[in-house]
Amino acid sequence: MPRLPMPTRCPVTGGPLLVTRLECEDSGVVIEGRFTPNEFAMLPEENLEFLRIFVKVRGNLKEVERILGLSYPTVRQRFEKLLLALGYEAEPDVSEERAEVLDLLERGEIDPDEAARRLQALQRRGG
Repeated sequence: MPRLPMPTRCPVTGGPLLVTRLECEDSGVVIEGRFTPNEFAMLPEENLEFLRIFVKVRGNLKEVERILGLSYPTVRQRFEKLLLALGYEAEPDVSEERAEVLDLLERGEIDPDEAARRLQALQRRGG
């Protein structure tokens, strides 16, 4: 049977899933209980893939930038989102969010009106 990635969220409620069973394929031993997965096991796929690349290039964000074909501000923003998802960092800094908006505009992923709207919203938040 093919192995699938472990789901981390309930498909009905979106709440976290609880790991309750572990099994050894070789011996057939089954352990049941309530287990807490580590923070890496609970990452969404996008963050997990970024983490894999980040570790592979030994933490060099410029190399991550080259591999993913993204600008440095976008890579930096993804790194900040990873830290946030792992619970290692507080909410992202407004200046980094501002850089992300400008990067989206530069790449043509949003138009000038949308960029202005987002930047004004950031300014209202205190940035």
